[in-house]
Amino acid sequence: MKTRYIIYIILALVVSFLIYNKFFSARAKKLAAVNATKGGGPGGSGKGGKGGPGSGGGRRNGPIPVKVMVVKDTVLNNNIDVTGTIDANEKVSLVSETAGKITGIYFNEGSYVKKGQLLVKVYNQDMQASLAQNNYNIALAKQNEYRNGVLLKKEAISQQEYDISLTSLNTLKAQADVIKAQIAKTEIRAPFSGTIGLRSVSPGGYLSPNTSIATLVNMDPAKVTFSVPEKYQSYIKPGSKISFTVTSSLDNFKATVYAIEPSIDVNSRTITVRAKAANPKGLLKAGSFAKINLALDQIPNAIMLPTEAITPDIKGDMVFIYKNGVAVPRPVTTDLRTDTKIQITSGLKPGDSVVVSAIMQMRPKAKLKLIKGDKGPKGAKGPKGEKKQ
Repeated sequence: MKTRYIIYIILALVVSFLIYNKFFSARAKKLAAVNATKGGGPGGSGKGGKGGPGSGGGRRNGPIPVKVMVVKDTVLNNNIDVTGTIDANEKVSLVSETAGKITGIYFNEGSYVKKGQLLVKVYNQDMQASLAQNNYNIALAKQNEYRNGVLLKKEAISQQEYDISLTSLNTLKAQADVIKAQIAKTEIRAPFSGTIGLRSVSPGGYLSPNTSIATLVNMDPAKVTFSVPEKYQSYIKPGSKISFTVTSSLDNFKATVYAIEPSIDVNSRTITVRAKAANPKGLLKAGSFAKINLALDQIPNAIMLPTEAITPDIKGDMVFIYKNGVAVPRPVTTDLRTDTKIQITSGLKPGDSVVVSAIMQMRPKAKLKLIKGDKGPKGAKGPKGEKKQ
């Protein structure tokens, strides 16, 4: 028990020594005096001395250096930026309507083919033989019909006998047309001119109906499909011009709107638009991402301010006017925005001087001082009444 008490007493003495050394020793008093000098006491200055950033007077109560912009009318091109997709003018997956062994492939992958060009042929020798046999029967039927026609004129046979021979001839001709149609199904031809892609079949392979052979694409002109908010639908009409870029090229492409979806998407509240762009060099590829700039209209007398000049307020947006050396708040209504500017539709008029710098320091009736080099409004006076040239 005695040992435990001795330990408690030693611990208490150590804690007491530490407290004394921290708060009451000569070194602690010296540090406290230095800190008080740095932080500035009542009537004392902070770091930087009198008039410095830490002082109680000076700039904090003095005029705020600002830049101003004199409001004037300008022409505003009302454009919107949207994204879209490059589509092929025509695109089809080539398939066969009949089954059979592939006897020939007559195109090179990635090559340009013309409309009607033979691409793939399936075995059809049996059909060709049937057609040849049918042609012999047609020749015989023609001779029979001719003889019966002569005999009919001589009244050597009845009309019924002649009609039978004529019907036999026409039936054989119809059978020939059926065989020709079946043969045509064994020959896959290009439905339009374009570039053919990679093939998925080989000579000698068995081709089943609806098996994809290759993809045929026509990219000149290219189609550009994009969507715009429904509030802009009145600005977009067939014939409207757009410009766009793609990541695979540095060129700026032009296109013309030719079709507009008649209904609005109920989920996104947008309307789908399609335009055509000339693509003679083949720089545009189907499926590419397009950045589109759509020109809507032109506003002749628009007031544009830098975005940073607008201050959000409880009642709406607000700007500060430079008037007789002080800041005067002015509520404004905004509309269109660009990357750096915003349109003011009400609250300002040409000739007003809007503060465009030090916005975070603005407050009603704050004293302002034009930054050297900024002429500001003609005849404006600084805080001391001197005229700014």
